[in-house]
Amino acid sequence: MSNQNVELLAAYFTLSGDVYPFGPTEISPFAFRDRVEAAAEAGYTGIGLIHVDLMSTVDRIGFGEMRHILEANGIKHVEFEFLTDWYKDGERRRASNKMRAELFNAAQELGARAVKTAPGLNEEHADIPLMVEHFALLSEEAKSHGTNIVLEIMPFSNVRTIDTALALVQGANHDNGKLLLDIWHLARGGVDFKEIARIPGKFIGSIELDDADKYAVEDLWQDTIHRRRLPGEGVLDVPGFIKAVQATGYNGPWGVEVLSEVVRKLPLQEMAQRTYETTISQFK
Repeated sequence: MSNQNVELLAAYFTLSGDVYPFGPTEISPFAFRDRVEAAAEAGYTGIGLIHVDLMSTVDRIGFGEMRHILEANGIKHVEFEFLTDWYKDGERRRASNKMRAELFNAAQELGARAVKTAPGLNEEHADIPLMVEHFALLSEEAKSHGTNIVLEIMPFSNVRTIDTALALVQGANHDNGKLLLDIWHLARGGVDFKEIARIPGKFIGSIELDDADKYAVEDLWQDTIHRRRLPGEGVLDVPGFIKAVQATGYNGPWGVEVLSEVVRKLPLQEMAQRTYETTISQFK
C-alpha cells in the first residue's frame, strides 16, 4: 500500500483548536486563513468546515475571499457539516431547513464536494420508508447545488449498521446520496471492516480516519468528542480499514477527524503537521 497520490482532508474539528461538538462554542479561535495555510503547509489538499464557523467566516470575509484563500493554498476538496433533523417535522425541521439552505448555498459558492448529515442521534428505530423518501429529496437538492450529501453511520444513532445504511441509500438510489464511513464509528459500533465490501462503491462518498483506545473510557459520546487518538496511536486496524475501503474502488480524498482534548490544545501548525504525518503513514 503506497501513499503516492493519496489526498488528505482535515475535517473541521481536526484543526479547529480548543472547541468541540455542542461545546460552549463551535467557532474556531483560529482565523480561516491561518487554518487553511497550516493545512496546506502540512500537506492537506482538503478541509472541512462546520456550519456555525462557516457562516461566521462568510459574515467576516465573504465567499469571494474564502475562495481566494482556498485556491491560493491549493485546497481542492471542501466538506461541510453537520445537517440534522432533515426528515423531522415541526420546529426541528424548520431549523434544519434553514441550515440546509445555508449549507447548500455555501457548497455552490465554494465548490464543496459534500455536506455531511447525521441520522437520528440517540434514536433506536429507523423509519426506513420515511428516511428514504426524505434522503432522496435531500440528495436531489444536493445535486442541484453541485454537491453530494453523505450520511454518517454512527453507533449512537438509528443508522448504526451496514444493513440499515444500505437500506437507506439503496432505497433512495440517488447518485448524489452516499455514505460517510468513519473508522471510529464503525469500530465502536462493532461493525467488522469486512462488511465494507457489501457497500457498492458508488454509495461511498466520504471517509474519515482516526484511532481509539481499546475501551471507551466514558460513554460513547464523550469518547468520540474528547478521546480519539491520532492514526496509529490507538488499537484500531487503520491500514486494514484503508484496504477495505480501497477494495470498493473509492478514489476520493481521505478525511482525518481527530477529536482529542490533547491534540486540540496544540499550536495550530503542530496540530496540522502531526495529524497529517500520522495519517499519511498509515498508507505506507
